[in-house]
Amino acid sequence: MKILVTGGLGFIGSHTVVELQNEGFEVLVVDNLSNTSLNVLDGIQSITGKIPAFEKLDLREKDNVQDFFKRHHDISGVIHFAASKAVGESVENPLLYYENNINALVYVLQELQKKPEANFIFSSSCTVYGQAEKMPITENAPVQQPISPYGNTKKIGEEIIIDVAKVTNINAILLRYFNPIGAHPSTEIGELPIGVPQNLVPFITQTGFGLRKELAVYGDDYPTPDGTAVRDYIHVVDLAKAHVIALQRLLNKKNTAKVETFNLGTGTGSSVLEVINTFEKVSGKKLPYKIVGRREGDITEAYANTDKANTVLGWKAQSTLEEAMASAWKWEQKIRK
Repeated sequence: MKILVTGGLGFIGSHTVVELQNEGFEVLVVDNLSNTSLNVLDGIQSITGKIPAFEKLDLREKDNVQDFFKRHHDISGVIHFAASKAVGESVENPLLYYENNINALVYVLQELQKKPEANFIFSSSCTVYGQAEKMPITENAPVQQPISPYGNTKKIGEEIIIDVAKVTNINAILLRYFNPIGAHPSTEIGELPIGVPQNLVPFITQTGFGLRKELAVYGDDYPTPDGTAVRDYIHVVDLAKAHVIALQRLLNKKNTAKVETFNLGTGTGSSVLEVINTFEKVSGKKLPYKIVGRREGDITEAYANTDKANTVLGWKAQSTLEEAMASAWKWEQKIRK
């Protein structure tokens, strides 16, 4: 079966392509290469022994999207990662985020609704919950008005998919990720942030390697055990495997609703200081950091209740924080050689 992966050379996309190929799927990748490079294809080939078909495509260009689907009419499922994803940048440049994250989604769905049947996996985020009132967060927690335009694009994206699925042959699964980290154990692929990393773990590994002078810890006055913000960090390979299982659920018609939603996390919250301590343990390095003021838009804590994914999908995160941090550090060392 041919599966289209949009944004398939990005961090989570590339790891998902690997898992799809390992399961025997024929994979077609599109990416506009705005936040990644073609070298990722070599990494995928090194792991799986097979290079996926690739087309450079900007999904904001409607005519090109239409042409693409005319040429590839035998696609059985779509996993849609293609999106901009930095909270801070979205606050500074909201229109870029609305164009890239909403227009691209609409253009892909417009082509899928022409098909007699379509299966769609959407890369969503726990940002849709905002600061949830109860921990751990279940899929029934209320979706709140997001703090950032990025978060809003995920909320709006989910709403668009739900509306479209009601009146078309599209079946969809919304996967709300918590905080993906780490790299493939082969160190052939991993996270490649362009410029200054927006996420904690690549900033930690770059600081550990000496590329950054020190890590800024945003706030130590949160109502948490050590005062720093708490998140649910999930190994990217575990996350990638969940996408394959979700896709198989749709392909095998096991879904019980037109649109289903699953939280993907470990179910455990870790504070920023715990992540730093774990890095120091796996790397043997002391990490220079300083406490600064809270960052606008940051919430106190978010970690998943994963019961639904565990029971309905039969999926569970396997890797520990230590294993994920060790893989991220191994990857950092490799790409800096």
